[in-house]
Amino acid sequence: MAAFLRISFLSFELDPGLAYYEEVLNPYCAVSMKEEVETEKGQAYVQKGPTMFPPWGATFDAHAHAGCMMHVVVTDDTADLRSEVSVQLQGLAARCRKGSGKLETWVDLTPQGRLQMEARYFMEKSDRTGWGDGEAEEADRESLFALHQRHGAIKQAKIHEVKSHAFTATFFPQPTFCSVCKEFVWGLNKQGYQCRECNAAIHKKCIDKVIALCTGTAANSNETMIHKERFKIDMPHRFKVYSFKSPTFCEHCGTLLWGLAKQGLKCDECSMNVHHKCHKKVANLCGVNQKLMAEALAMIESTQQARNSRETDIISLDGSVLVRDPSGCVQCFSVPATGRKEPPQTSQGGIAPSVPPHLRPVIPKFTIDSFALHKTLGRGSFGKVFLGEYKLTGQFFAIKALKKNVVVMGDDVESTIMEKRVLSLAWENPFLTHLYCTFQSKENLFFVMEYLSGGDLMYHIQHCRTFDLQRSTFYAAEIVCALQFLHSKGIIYRDLKLENILLDSEGHIKISDFGLCKENALGEARASTFCGTPDFIAPEIVLGQKYGSSVDWWSFGVLLYEMLIGQPPFSGRNEEQLYRSIRTDSPFYPRWLDQDARDILGKLFVRDPKKRLGVKGNIREHSFFQDVEWTALENRQVEPPFRPQVKSPGDWSNFDTEFTSEMPRVSRADYILINSVDQTVFSNFSFVSPKMDCARKP
Repeated sequence: MAAFLRISFLSFELDPGLAYYEEVLNPYCAVSMKEEVETEKGQAYVQKGPTMFPPWGATFDAHAHAGCMMHVVVTDDTADLRSEVSVQLQGLAARCRKGSGKLETWVDLTPQGRLQMEARYFMEKSDRTGWGDGEAEEADRESLFALHQRHGAIKQAKIHEVKSHAFTATFFPQPTFCSVCKEFVWGLNKQGYQCRECNAAIHKKCIDKVIALCTGTAANSNETMIHKERFKIDMPHRFKVYSFKSPTFCEHCGTLLWGLAKQGLKCDECSMNVHHKCHKKVANLCGVNQKLMAEALAMIESTQQARNSRETDIISLDGSVLVRDPSGCVQCFSVPATGRKEPPQTSQGGIAPSVPPHLRPVIPKFTIDSFALHKTLGRGSFGKVFLGEYKLTGQFFAIKALKKNVVVMGDDVESTIMEKRVLSLAWENPFLTHLYCTFQSKENLFFVMEYLSGGDLMYHIQHCRTFDLQRSTFYAAEIVCALQFLHSKGIIYRDLKLENILLDSEGHIKISDFGLCKENALGEARASTFCGTPDFIAPEIVLGQKYGSSVDWWSFGVLLYEMLIGQPPFSGRNEEQLYRSIRTDSPFYPRWLDQDARDILGKLFVRDPKKRLGVKGNIREHSFFQDVEWTALENRQVEPPFRPQVKSPGDWSNFDTEFTSEMPRVSRADYILINSVDQTVFSNFSFVSPKMDCARKP
């Protein structure tokens, strides 16, 4: 039977009664795999491959056919400890099968101690001789436990870097005052920002009025600067311990000074009140009103910009531009016809003629009532995705509804607007989900996107376990086209997974869900946010390093591995162990895997991002894609190897019943909660694409 075990050692124990129990220092394992061979002296076990030293909790794979034995030695830094055991892997596999594919057990060692071990059973082929139908089904479900469950993406709290401060959206559990404007920070949930380094608390609206460089610690507290380097303020406070006779708030972190006496410090000069713990982190701005200073500097800057604009006159004349620079010189530049914007036609009096109302373009105003909601297609903490029918035309769309309070609380306003920009750009590529329009209500934001009735790849792989080589290659090639397009526009996708790859009615792929994208990542620009779906996160993200588009090629490797093999390449009992596996483990490659597939996966799983395929070399030229006609593929002229069953434009049968059985209803927010949301941050959200055919009636 072709199968393998994924094994991890969790812990080691000695008997407490042993005299030198306390002297075991940093125990570690040495593992050697041996196979039974015939010799002149009879049967013997011979070691195959080098000895492994797996860290505690890390996984390694071992074939579980007859005659395979695992020899484990546990030792420590003193070299006085040596405990060992030999385990027949076929017997261990049989115990795993009885435990529905998973086994966690203690193994006794000789001469002392015991080892806690976890093993999971995986099938290499569909050979299940001797298994009952129930056993086989349960083993399949357990062996693919990590692949056949949908996993949500995670995202590190957004950091706003201003004057070396690292501000993050924060919930203040007690009354707090802004250190910039000195007013109360009001609202529900994450009401304002707080610096991770110096603990300064501010309103979200005051972030552009921060003029003091983050002190962080007392070591650099004298390096306070404001808006321009030529303005420098270094006016230290004169703090003295003070007993406050009435409730008083710290003017740095904004919270109450607790205690009956000597609760904090007061500046003799400007009367600033602070905690004992905060006074070393206060900027040297004694007597300076940050809000007024920031407004004055902003006025000076705007005045200077207005003066500079008046010094340069730009006059457009029939295909040429005359530019007068500040020195008074005039230069003439020709403008290509394709790039020139035609000036508005004017009447003889030089006034643009008015367009008759019946000839003006009609831009419809959409509301959720413009659509009939038929089914729920997806659900998450952000909100829901619905199948909606536009009542005017009968056209079907996928409508993504985001709850405004969740967006604001998660400090995701900018990323939501960014998602709209990326979706608008998607019209330039056939393998990205297209956006038709966006609109909003008081409680929700709505994205109206093309409806892809073929369902996602997670839904389809749940029904067939793996995709064959031809189908995997086809999907992978179209994904390559989509990723390369995004990267050419300076966009890192950061959330590539089976759930985000949808099929249209013909069987072509389309990438969806651009909420974790990073823009402006061209050249040497790098991102640093820890985000993505854990199974797909690249090692450079796990290590906290700055990264570029290389992370998408690692995720692409994980996706390709899952399509071909039917399980994730890296695993762990929790996220900590999973991330350790991503950093250190080598994926298991079944014997039946195509050699070209094995080679491309190995080059995608290179942990040095600069040497990873996709960043280094041309991925399209790899032998795995040798049969792909790229030009025809980019024009959607290649016949998909699989065509989903779609009975009508509004067919939802290719989506999980977990979602479609739910009533399609837009969530309502708490009245008090939604009234606390600043609606002005969404003022530029609404958008209608010219592709939205609103005039045609059914």
